[in-house]
Amino acid sequence: MPLSRRTFLAAGAAAAAAGLTGCGSRSSLGAANELSMWTWVGSVNDDLIGQAEKSIPGYDGLKLAMTRIGSNYKTKVLTALAGKSLVPDIVAINDDVATYFPNADQFHDLYELGAKEREADFLPWKWKLGVTPQNKMMAYPMDTGPTALFYRSDILAKAGIDVDPAAIAGQAPDWDTYIALGKKIQQAVPGSSITDNVNSIFSYRMAQQPKRYMTADGQYIGDQDHVREAFDLAVRVVKEGLSANAQDGSTDAKAIISNGKLVAFIGAVWWAQLGPKNAAPKTKGLWRVTASPGGAGNRGGSFLAITKYCKNPEAAFAFISWLETAKNQAQAFLDPVLFPSTPASYTDPKLSGPDEFFGGQRIVDTFAESAKKYPGAYFSPYDSIIGSPLSAELVNVETGGKSPDQAWNDAQHQIERELTRAGAI
Repeated sequence: MPLSRRTFLAAGAAAAAAGLTGCGSRSSLGAANELSMWTWVGSVNDDLIGQAEKSIPGYDGLKLAMTRIGSNYKTKVLTALAGKSLVPDIVAINDDVATYFPNADQFHDLYELGAKEREADFLPWKWKLGVTPQNKMMAYPMDTGPTALFYRSDILAKAGIDVDPAAIAGQAPDWDTYIALGKKIQQAVPGSSITDNVNSIFSYRMAQQPKRYMTADGQYIGDQDHVREAFDLAVRVVKEGLSANAQDGSTDAKAIISNGKLVAFIGAVWWAQLGPKNAAPKTKGLWRVTASPGGAGNRGGSFLAITKYCKNPEAAFAFISWLETAKNQAQAFLDPVLFPSTPASYTDPKLSGPDEFFGGQRIVDTFAESAKKYPGAYFSPYDSIIGSPLSAELVNVETGGKSPDQAWNDAQHQIERELTRAGAI
């Protein structure tokens, strides 16, 4: 899978559906005077959680008991739900929220708890992602993953390119001009790359699309032109020699950032921390961001859900709606760098200050525009089943020289088998 701050391999909607049919006594986890919550490391602000661990806002005598799960998070959540015993009151859900939709009866409908009154505070597309096709609000918005073009200003300057963010956006408004820009940089600075690997191009192009792999009524569209266009674009970048061929998880993945081989990268906001700040701290002041070629996109972002076993659903909703206010989301941007789903946060001083790593640029402005302009798309419970063969076959093209047409056809055959097995087609 492409590089991600949160990499959880979905077990597939069919497995999830099968796993939640177990028997057992219905009970929630934790003492009577506490709400239990499960999440993963790096998903919430510690100071805010610390406040709730003393007392849930508005509910004296009731406190939060949170558990951070370091690995196999989704499996553990599904296992608890399957057993229907010792289930946490509140669970965090990753951007694969749709894989839980077939089991929405395991969660409270947040509309019934008053969520509708808060809808206007959030990005519309983000809100919709937590609502099932049956219009049940299963998951409450947390953060988002708006995208932008990251680039090394010093290296682009060597190529005689105006490195002002607005100038770069003007030179590369679409993918064709981005490729042309990459070739110009490479002529001046041999060995330069504008992506780490083939799947990043595919994933970020798909992240800009208003549709993905399935329609809300269950029609498979992963073999249509918009997906093939993203597939062919990724292959083209490889064929043009502009990919570093540094596959995710390889030793080269960080090296290409620190050694200056990766001179530009279309990535989500969280890549700023995961990529250059962590992998290449000595490049502080050299990076900039601007609007992505091809338009606004989004990759990543989480949700909170209240299970049917919750001891006090009203208190649980009061807590999650407090945690995700614009003020508190702004605080969560500082630590652990979660980009808000509440537009009112974007002018908060906690976000709007200059970032010295990016030469004093106010990078929040770029990502805020991306978040607001992203068209949104329907994510199906089967997206992981569909995306995995496409990703694997693109790697075969980049690393093994496989024919792109053969790779596409093989991916489609594998997808058909997997969707048939899952009962989706």
